[in-house]
Amino acid sequence: MPTKSFQEVIRSRQSVRQFLSTPVKEEVIRDVLKDAQCTPSNCNTQPWNVHIVSGVKKEELSKALMRANEEGNHTPDFTFDMNAFYGRYAERKNEHGKTIYEAQGIARKDYEGRQQVAAQNYNFFNAPHAAFLFMPSFGDNVRVASDIGMYGQSFLLALEARGIGGIPQTALGFFADTVRDVLGVSDDLKLLFGISFGYPDKQAAINGFRMGRDPIEKSVTFHC
Repeated sequence: MPTKSFQEVIRSRQSVRQFLSTPVKEEVIRDVLKDAQCTPSNCNTQPWNVHIVSGVKKEELSKALMRANEEGNHTPDFTFDMNAFYGRYAERKNEHGKTIYEAQGIARKDYEGRQQVAAQNYNFFNAPHAAFLFMPSFGDNVRVASDIGMYGQSFLLALEARGIGGIPQTALGFFADTVRDVLGVSDDLKLLFGISFGYPDKQAAINGFRMGRDPIEKSVTFHC
């Protein structure tokens, strides 16, 4: 059962990039999913369609993703452009990448090393489980995607409350057709992102830092 306060949970959560191979018990995963199921959604549509992979199926999917990545066979359902960020948003993105590469001893011009780091997404950072968040397509999809984002946050916080780590991965959405093929998911459902999860490897250097956050004054305006 969760023992942390809400403030402890939300302030201690971090994206884990190296996991122990120890699996999470199924009853614990089901409890996490029950918590996430309480997420609010537009008109209570509850549009999330979640697929959990573990064991043999996870290994099969990992191999398929690795192969698709090596072949450059990208099939995203939604666009993503790293160069689209601007201003402080771009600065935060660059700070994020710099911190991750430096934590693993990867120099800026070590392109092969950077590709190897990126490829870790497709073995789920050694996590024993991964959740894939699919969604139906309604209108421009903005509100549906926001519902899925809220579900993902609920899922991540429910994991953290139980001492389980997770990491949301946009990269897993780059190969939507591959994931659908391996998991037998209908083309009607669009893949937004995935979450690898399990018990954090606390000895791994990559898990030894915290990404900073700007003060709330940078993003909040009070009107009185």
